[in-house]
Amino acid sequence: MLANSPTASRPLNFYLGFGIPLAVMLLLLLADPTTLDFTIANWAYDQQSGFIGRHSAFLEDILHDRAKQAVIGIGLLAIIGFALSLLSKKLHHWRRPFGYLVLAMGLTTSIVTPLKALTGVHCPWSLSQFGGEETYTPLLSARAPTAKPGRCWPGGHAAAGFSLFALFFVLRDRRPRTAKAALWFALALGTTFSIGRMLQGAHFFSHNLWTALFCWVISLGAYRLVLYRTTQSARDTLSALPTTEGATG
Repeated sequence: MLANSPTASRPLNFYLGFGIPLAVMLLLLLADPTTLDFTIANWAYDQQSGFIGRHSAFLEDILHDRAKQAVIGIGLLAIIGFALSLLSKKLHHWRRPFGYLVLAMGLTTSIVTPLKALTGVHCPWSLSQFGGEETYTPLLSARAPTAKPGRCWPGGHAAAGFSLFALFFVLRDRRPRTAKAALWFALALGTTFSIGRMLQGAHFFSHNLWTALFCWVISLGAYRLVLYRTTQSARDTLSALPTTEGATG
């Protein structure tokens, strides 16, 4: 059951949980991943026909559109569940789990569009090296003059898959085995979405890696704020519960 529990959360090293992804982010900023990005992109690019997945109906219609709609459906169910938990006392104990899902999934997917507009990074398919007209510039470099700023960093479709990291955190204190399965599912889905868009020429590898890192940090941060209980906070919750005598007297 996903209800709130007054017991303490399972131990979690937040220093490592935040530190490792933040260290990888710093490494990506200091060590320009351009060479790796172009090497991987060239594997999916043919000089004659372009990116091998650019016109794939499966990658566009099924793996992109339909799969994203399925993830949106999970988010909508979380919103409905949270709303019902506010209206019904019987569902009150579901409020935090559903609230966490709404918060974590909402933040991980909503930051993508503002970051795309802020950075103006072009997709591989728009670059002159891959048959386009735009000039490549690294993430932290000034953009070359263009009438069409890019909207490709970080990876938006990958965010739909990696947003399901939230399922791991909502389950880890209640059903650890299921939580591990949810974590692997989120990693597999986000990676599959990432590879699909890379085969289409929509993103470089580093675009999707950034997305995974953002989604993990946001999901972990929301977990720490909303669901995580220390031993002391669990004791405080228990002490605040009405006693049998108080409830019947």
